[in-house]
Amino acid sequence: MPSLLIQEQGPVLTLTLNRPEKRNALNPDLTNMLRDALEVGMNRGDIRVIIINSSGDAFCAGADLAYLQQIRNNSFEENVQDSMNLKALFELIIKGPKPVIAAVRGAALAGGCGLANACDICFATPAAQFGYTESKIGFIPALVSIFLQRKINGSIARELLISGRIFKSEEAKLHGIVHHIVEEETLDKHVMEFARHLAGSTSGQSIALTKELLWNSSALGLDEGMNLAASMNARARASEDCIKGIDAFLNKEKISWS
Repeated sequence: MPSLLIQEQGPVLTLTLNRPEKRNALNPDLTNMLRDALEVGMNRGDIRVIIINSSGDAFCAGADLAYLQQIRNNSFEENVQDSMNLKALFELIIKGPKPVIAAVRGAALAGGCGLANACDICFATPAAQFGYTESKIGFIPALVSIFLQRKINGSIARELLISGRIFKSEEAKLHGIVHHIVEEETLDKHVMEFARHLAGSTSGQSIALTKELLWNSSALGLDEGMNLAASMNARARASEDCIKGIDAFLNKEKISWS
């Protein structure tokens, strides 16, 4: 059985982590498959939105046991390369031109929590659990710490990353880690409806430029950030989608972007 299921429904690409017997834990093969599938989706013009989902009763429980055993015996150079592979996955989600939605049921822990956090929008069930549990086994939440501090309040991120405690969806929503909480039996339906609406109601070029701006401006000072925003605003005004949108607005026509 494949570790990653790939399904297309019109403009929506759904990638389902499919190692339920391992609680969808990450290993190099699954990380590479997920990255490759995301890259294909990001580069296809007919795909507008990408969903990361899971089979079984957990979203992703971090690294699997066999992988942890391998890490114990890796050289420093091998561990650097392995970390860079995971970095490439997270960067593709954060920087890629298509919006990525996480659908979280069950546990999203350690690297699995990082995977959910990297996504642009996160749906979760009321019973879903989140946690940066790396410190409990001597790891550090290295990669996620960089973008989590840009996503939520830095003081809250510090407490969650250091304590390693597990918290539920309600608290995750208060912190801005989760955007929508929906019942388990309707999670897939809500996520798909949201994805289809996003694909049909928003400009793909606009979203791509917005994600690029958010990434490139995150570490800039106010003046540099405003200058970058002004430049990208000019780029957006020259795009095909902006011209199409202005024409439709002036002619009082409804736009369908999908």
